[in-house]
Amino acid sequence: MERYKLSKDAEDDLKRLYRHGVLAFGLARADQYFDALFERFDQLAENPLLYRAVDDIRPGYRRSACGAHAIYYRITAGTVEIMRILGRENPDTQL
Repeated sequence: MERYKLSKDAEDDLKRLYRHGVLAFGLARADQYFDALFERFDQLAENPLLYRAVDDIRPGYRRSACGAHAIYYRITAGTVEIMRILGRENPDTQL
């Protein structure tokens, strides 16, 4: 498969996480965490079935934990679609 794309919500989540990371932990740590997220996106694109389905939250979605956040994604037309990157937010209301 080896392709992924970010939803608008996921892009907004990344911006929010990065800003928070810089303010709370400094630029170097924020960059490190940001890089780890993108490494996980690449991993999901290479092996999208590696992480479990969470149909009880949203049909067709899967979840991968990365650091303090959960990456919610789905597989559509040969692409991994990253839908949200959530921390303590309730996935039932945010997805």
